[in-house]
Amino acid sequence: MQKINLSAEGPTFSRIVAGVMSWGVWGANFSVKKTEEYINQCLELGISTFDHADIYGHYTTEKLFGDATKGSSSLREKMQLVSKCGIKLTTPNRPNHAIKSYDTSKAHIIESVEKSLENLQTDYLDALLIHRPSPLMYPEEIAEAFEQLYEQGKVLHFGVSNFTASQLDLFSASIPLITNQIEVSLLQRAPFTDGTLDKCLEKGIVPMAWSPMAGGRLFSNEPNEQVLRVRKAAAPIQEKYNISLDQLLTAWLIKHPTDIIPVFGSTKIERLKAAKEALDINLTREEWFSLLEAAEGSEVA
Repeated sequence: MQKINLSAEGPTFSRIVAGVMSWGVWGANFSVKKTEEYINQCLELGISTFDHADIYGHYTTEKLFGDATKGSSSLREKMQLVSKCGIKLTTPNRPNHAIKSYDTSKAHIIESVEKSLENLQTDYLDALLIHRPSPLMYPEEIAEAFEQLYEQGKVLHFGVSNFTASQLDLFSASIPLITNQIEVSLLQRAPFTDGTLDKCLEKGIVPMAWSPMAGGRLFSNEPNEQVLRVRKAAAPIQEKYNISLDQLLTAWLIKHPTDIIPVFGSTKIERLKAAKEALDINLTREEWFSLLEAAEGSEVA
């Protein structure tokens, strides 16, 4: 599979990233054995980057992954591990959390990373992202946490998730960032026009896309008018390239000049195989805009 550099100084990730959010109790409820099997299937496809967050599975999915890779240093060398922190969920696994909130304090970031490393049974993260921007965040304090974790060799690179263009500007002034992981798809097009992707181009970083399939809305058994328009516009393009709708959506997304990296949360290896095949599809500009027009419901201005 293709590999991609996230920034001039950043890491090299697989062109498709495997998102683990639904692997555990929030979805497929994989066993440790099944998790190990799925990891190996991803690696066989060339999907070597795995996207975590400390909160996934109510703080249990990182441990599931770690138990599946326990004691296999050779396996760790083949993969890149990304995790996110900053959201505090209310759950029996964190009884001291009174309400759902955000915490981007230095102490919380360092504590979260230490716990992630313990659960993942690894000495380092390839990348750590701040999961969501907090109204109470201090860039300088976050920079101090990042610097300490980097100097200790516990995190190699840093990024953010769900940040606006102005927030990315604010942070990148003092913190070298490699990515902004955002929701973007044919049905979530705001980043194309609100400056979010423009800012990634300006900063020379590659964005990661969560929910690249728009949460499955385009595959609904009860489609709305927008979905029907997209399906109609997609049909001749699918026929031309002999591809499925999900492959077309992937090809549409990665056409963008920022080289968007889609994060696929599927627990079915067939979906990841299809996504890999979609990397070879190069849509024409008119095909790309025909899908945009269908999603918007009108031609471009």
